[in-house]
Amino acid sequence: RVRNVYLRCGHAFNIPDELIVCDSSRCKFSPNHPATCLPPMCKQTCCQYRQYPQQYSPNIDRFCPACEQAGHR
Repeated sequence: RVRNVYLRCGHAFNIPDELIVCDSSRCKFSPNHPATCLPPMCKQTCCQYRQYPQQYSPNIDRFCPACEQAGHR
């Protein structure tokens, strides 16, 4: 989850969520996870759950796109 905070106007906008695909062969959700890796061994060696979504709020030293379009610089 990303929320851009624009410092010059104080506006903040949430960016739509995006699924970032894991590329590890040790993650059962990865496209690189081998089809031959099955329980019970898979449960012992591979990640079995998705991680909680990370939250990130960058502070951007400029006007938001709407304010820039309105002529603020």
